[in-house]
Amino acid sequence: LQPTETERCIESLLAVFQRYAGREGDNCTLSKKEFLAFMNTELAAFTKNQKDPGVVDRMMKKLDLNSDGQLDFQEFLNLIGGIAVACHNTLVKAP
Repeated sequence: LQPTETERCIESLLAVFQRYAGREGDNCTLSKKEFLAFMNTELAAFTKNQKDPGVVDRMMKKLDLNSDGQLDFQEFLNLIGGIAVACHNTLVKAP
């Protein structure tokens, strides 16, 4: 049985998270350095379009719900979900 499109998307999200989370320290969380690497590589267009260099730091603080200085997979998914909602809202409003 082949995985569905949704299952492949979930597998991709897991793989991307693990690729960055495994670079230093705990492989179940993203450190600030790992999060920055993720943003600069996987969301490069967003990061490059920001005028404020502190935006990624503020995003990390806002996403870090338990204030441990790391992003776990749930906190990471909150970012992905927020981006998906913003993209959906843009598409729905487009003529």
